[in-house]
Amino acid sequence: MAIFQNQDILEIAQGAALLRIAPQAGGRLLSWEIDGEQVIFWPDDADWSDPARVRGGNPLLFPFLARHFVDGKIGRWRDASGVVRDLPMHGFARDLPFAAQLDAAGNGVTMTLTDSDATRTAYPFGFRFEATYRLADANTLDVVLTTTNTGDAALPYYAGHHFYFALPHTQRVETTLELPPTQRRHQQADASISAAEPGEERYTLDDARILDRFHLLDGTPDQPVRIVAPGLNRTITIDLRRPGSIPWYAVTTWTLAPESDFYCVEPWLGLPDAIHNGFGLRWLAPGATESASLRISVAANS
Repeated sequence: MAIFQNQDILEIAQGAALLRIAPQAGGRLLSWEIDGEQVIFWPDDADWSDPARVRGGNPLLFPFLARHFVDGKIGRWRDASGVVRDLPMHGFARDLPFAAQLDAAGNGVTMTLTDSDATRTAYPFGFRFEATYRLADANTLDVVLTTTNTGDAALPYYAGHHFYFALPHTQRVETTLELPPTQRRHQQADASISAAEPGEERYTLDDARILDRFHLLDGTPDQPVRIVAPGLNRTITIDLRRPGSIPWYAVTTWTLAPESDFYCVEPWLGLPDAIHNGFGLRWLAPGATESASLRISVAANS
């Protein structure tokens, strides 16, 4: 264990790369640095009294992601028998401690959350949810989310990531997001999902059309997602085509404010309120396991 911001954390180093991870704080990847420069953003003034709400790192979104509603009230969901339960936005995983196991080479960690009294009232299912981070090399991070149904009933879920990529806000106008073919949608005020609009291959990150928008993928994309940041001399590539992975449903783009020095690019397995609208909702049979994998690589611009 290492000490960071007066907290016990895990550090994984390889070459010029350093990962900081807090298993006890929702299995949170806090930051990824290469040569001392942040790729994944973490604030210097993080409020550790409520780490799940810190704007940084990669909060793990499980069992449901984003906003879900019953009768206009956020944070509630209704099961097939009509029972309404409270479940926080983005689920409960980011609020709970994970067990952690480093791999034999010391280049990665697998963190595990299982059902407990703390989860069953909101989500009455048996599960094991695992997040694995592994540095393939100093510039390449492999990430896997694995879900297992340990109960005796079909398990509904749609998990996701919330990567905060470091980017000075003044550089949004010159930084581009490159996408495979997509359709663009958003969640409306009544919780419904908007009609699909044709997506574009490239946006600048100051484009208001992609703020809090979902870019729906058509199955497994034949090209990666790229963030090209000339001001940082950096291209970040997110490969969603990893062997053995279930298909990612969408990539969501969001940032908090015009002055925020981060921009979030978030691979998701479903859309908000999927438990009710069905967009990306996954059902896992008893005893079944499936994984969603991606690879993030960082290179200097040519």
